[in-house]
Amino acid sequence: MSDAPILTGVQDRTGILTFNRPEVLNAFNADLIAATHAAMDGFLSDPQVLAVVVHGAGRCFSAGFDMKEGAARNTRGEAAWREVLTTDFDFVMQFWDSPKPTIAAAHGFCIGGALELLMACDLAVAGDSTVLGAPEVRFGSGIVAMLAPYVTGPKQAKELLLTGDDRMTARRCYEMGLLNRVVPDGMELESALALARQITGASATSVQQTKAAVNRSYELARMRESLAEALEAAVRIEADESPERVEFNRLRKDKGLKAALEWRNRYRGD
Repeated sequence: MSDAPILTGVQDRTGILTFNRPEVLNAFNADLIAATHAAMDGFLSDPQVLAVVVHGAGRCFSAGFDMKEGAARNTRGEAAWREVLTTDFDFVMQFWDSPKPTIAAAHGFCIGGALELLMACDLAVAGDSTVLGAPEVRFGSGIVAMLAPYVTGPKQAKELLLTGDDRMTARRCYEMGLLNRVVPDGMELESALALARQITGASATSVQQTKAAVNRSYELARMRESLAEALEAAVRIEADESPERVEFNRLRKDKGLKAALEWRNRYRGD
C-alpha cells in the first residue's frame, strides 16, 4: 500500500477518499489535512464526480487529530491556538461546505475530530462494532467544530460532549441521529457507495441545490455564528494553563498518551 497520507479513486461517479495512516489509526496530521484539501478540490472541480465517500484504511476510520504531533508542536497562547484550531475547523467543515454530497463510512474507531468530520458529512454509515465518541473534555481539550447540537438534539449532544464517553456503540449513535445506517462489519464502504449511487443517479443540479438549501436553513438559524463562538471556546480551553492540564500534557509528551490517560484516570478517581 502507498505511504501517502490519503488515497483517492473514482467509482460510479463517486470520489473515494481513504485516510491512509493505518499505523497510527489514521490520525489527522498536517500532511493528511493538506492532502485531503487537495483531493477534495480535485473532486469538486471534476464534473464526472457527483458525490464523495470518505473512509479509513486498516483497523479504523480515524482516531481523530494526531495528539503526538500536537504535543510536539508545543502550542502556547490563544493566538497560536486560534491558528491551529482554525486549520482543524476548516479541515472538518469542508465536508459540510462541499457542494457535492459527502458520505462517511466508518469502521473500527471514530473518535474526537473524526466524529466531528463524520457529522460534517451529509450522510454517515458505520459497521456494527464501530466505537465512536468525543472524549475532548477528558483531555482538557475543546470541540473544534461543534456540530453535535445541530446533528442531534441538545440532550443527546450534551450526553455525547459532556461525558467524554469514547466507547459509544454504533447503535446508540444511530439512535442519537449521528448515523443514517448501521451495517454488518465489513459492509460500510459498500453501503456508502450504494447511497452514493442513489444520489449520483439523480439530477446533479437538483441534488446540489437541495443540499445548499438544507445547509442554508442552518445558516439562517445562525449556525455559523454559533460555531465561531464554540471555536473561540475551544481556543480558550486549549490555551488554559491549569495545573492538571500542564501535567497531562507533560506526561503525554514525555511518556506517551497511555501514561497520560492512566494519570488522568487516577487523578479523577476513575
